[in-house]
Amino acid sequence: MRQTPKNVSPMSNEGRNAYVMEHITKSLLALLENKRIEDISIRELCENAGIGRASFYRNFNSKEDILKAYINQLFGVWKNEWKKNDSLPLSYGIGMIFEHFEQHKAFYRLLNERRLIYLLKDVILDIVELKPDLPKSEVYAKAFVAYSLYGWIEVWFRREMQESAEEMKRLFQNPLFSS
Repeated sequence: MRQTPKNVSPMSNEGRNAYVMEHITKSLLALLENKRIEDISIRELCENAGIGRASFYRNFNSKEDILKAYINQLFGVWKNEWKKNDSLPLSYGIGMIFEHFEQHKAFYRLLNERRLIYLLKDVILDIVELKPDLPKSEVYAKAFVAYSLYGWIEVWFRREMQESAEEMKRLFQNPLFSS
């Protein structure tokens, strides 16, 4: 049986790590509601989560790492869905990304308010599989799409997500992006 936070013994390493990850993420998100990330100490974060500092450092190097792990967790569902539909045009996947942001609007608004949207860049680069060893025409085409998408997302968040995911998808359905 595959181990998940719900079926792992709480005394196992996996169970303890899942507990730490869940509680420290909830703690950081709650603290971010009222504070900038720079104003949150590791001690405060750990006390609020009910864990020891050693548990924090065993799982993370920084507070930003907590958010990156959470973003990757959220995007895991999107990635699985995209793999099922990866033969469809890129604009379809782009639409799915904007729908993902709408589904998790409160979290992404919080990231935007705290000026942490830059944490999405690595996730987007991972999505387009931007690897330096690709042929130059492919790597630069993927870089163009990845950084364009990141720019669109950043502007969309700054505009407080005025446009719907469907509108953003239509805007991205330009011959340049639909191949």
